[in-house]
Amino acid sequence: MQLIISPDIKENKIEAIFCPVFEDNEKLAKVFAFFAKDQEVKLLSRAKKEKFTGQKKHTFLVHLKDKVVIILGLGSVRKLTPEDWRETVALATAFLKNYQAKNIAIIANQWLQGSYDVEGLAQSLAEGLLLSSYRFDKYKKIDKQIIQINIDNFYVELGKEKKQSFLKSWAIGHWQASGAILARDLVNEPANVMTPTYLAEVAKNIAKGNKKIRVRILEKEQVERMGMGAFVGVDRGSDEPLKFVHLIYKPSVRSKEKIALVGKGITFDSGGLNIKTGDSMTQMKIDMSGAATVLGIFSVLDQFNIKAEIHGIIAACENMPSGQALKPGDIVRNMQGKSIEIANTDAEGRVTLADSLAYAQKIGANKIIDIATLTGAVMVALGPDIAGLFTNDEKLGQEIKKASEITGEKMWPLPLPEEYKELIKSSVADVRNASTIRYGGAITAALFLQEFINKDVLWAHLDIAAPAYAEKPLNGYTPVGGVGYGVRTILEWLRKI
Repeated sequence: MQLIISPDIKENKIEAIFCPVFEDNEKLAKVFAFFAKDQEVKLLSRAKKEKFTGQKKHTFLVHLKDKVVIILGLGSVRKLTPEDWRETVALATAFLKNYQAKNIAIIANQWLQGSYDVEGLAQSLAEGLLLSSYRFDKYKKIDKQIIQINIDNFYVELGKEKKQSFLKSWAIGHWQASGAILARDLVNEPANVMTPTYLAEVAKNIAKGNKKIRVRILEKEQVERMGMGAFVGVDRGSDEPLKFVHLIYKPSVRSKEKIALVGKGITFDSGGLNIKTGDSMTQMKIDMSGAATVLGIFSVLDQFNIKAEIHGIIAACENMPSGQALKPGDIVRNMQGKSIEIANTDAEGRVTLADSLAYAQKIGANKIIDIATLTGAVMVALGPDIAGLFTNDEKLGQEIKKASEITGEKMWPLPLPEEYKELIKSSVADVRNASTIRYGGAITAALFLQEFINKDVLWAHLDIAAPAYAEKPLNGYTPVGGVGYGVRTILEWLRKI
């Protein structure tokens, strides 16, 4: 697809023009007059009959001589946010799934109503267009009746003085969406494909295609020698070999900042000997969504001039029941030498993260963000669309939250109360992996992780159990399936540090 910025698009061979409008009869009349002055009265009459007033997510078609204008309803908002732009372009994409057009256009002034954030518009349009066009159909026979979106030229009517900033921000949006799409693909893969070995191969391919990125894959013997007894313990029940993935991004200049992005990489979670019920196990291929987020980020990291040194860390294995599997009551040690009582084998992700977090600190990371589908309890607390954000540093938490508000990836801060640590105390080990009560599970899981964080290290934990996988469309640009949650937010945060 070619992006063409021009102050006048009228002479181009455009098949479809997308024009947003607020829920306002006066503004609607002006838009009709702009596109078809001789038909304004008739169009207003037809709009009245069709009860179109610019309601949110409604569309209205104006057929001109050689093209169609699609009026996109915005509702009653008066200032468009990045999320409004993404949702509106998703509405346009939905139209293109039923109307084949290779040359489409927008008139930027119509999209900048209430704001003149050209950079934000460009980034949001690119994200919305790519993400709303996403399909995971590699295992299906193609339905010939479905129109494949195949745009040759995307015209934007915009003054020349804003062209470069628009193009730069469009590229940012394109790369951030591309990273999220890779993460979606990985989460959507079935567990018989998405094994620890497959995940490690993806990491290798990312390193091959990016000059500033290299990768180290540790095998079982190596992680055993390093003392990762917690990670190895979780892996014991599986026939699939574990893989410990370490991706390294080195900036062009030396940096004192060393950031670790740690992703939970349980490629299938049966619950172990505390086995899940059938319904609870159905989607447990998604338990590597944190790892998918890290891989999605690294797949495009080379495109940004990020000045910090960044490490991606994934302890990848399955959690399966067998004669060798961990048993309730077992004790394992992480590479820091801390002992963990296994109170519940279905609280395995935090156990593997105990070694991942320890490894991140051993290599000198002074700032860590872990991303994990850690608890069902966070879904009880925040519902199906919102991640839980925990941190030991208020400033870091505010930075991540601000980035999420730009990307539209919802999250909410949750506390780390000192008194709740009593709930994960063990009489036989340094800490137990499950609380002694059923309440506050997301908090006690985060407190468990904090046990393995040194006091001088800034740390944030994202519990993405809710938004990692969409049981129904989260919004206009996120269909059912893997969401790729966190890729765009963390990239947005990294670009601003």
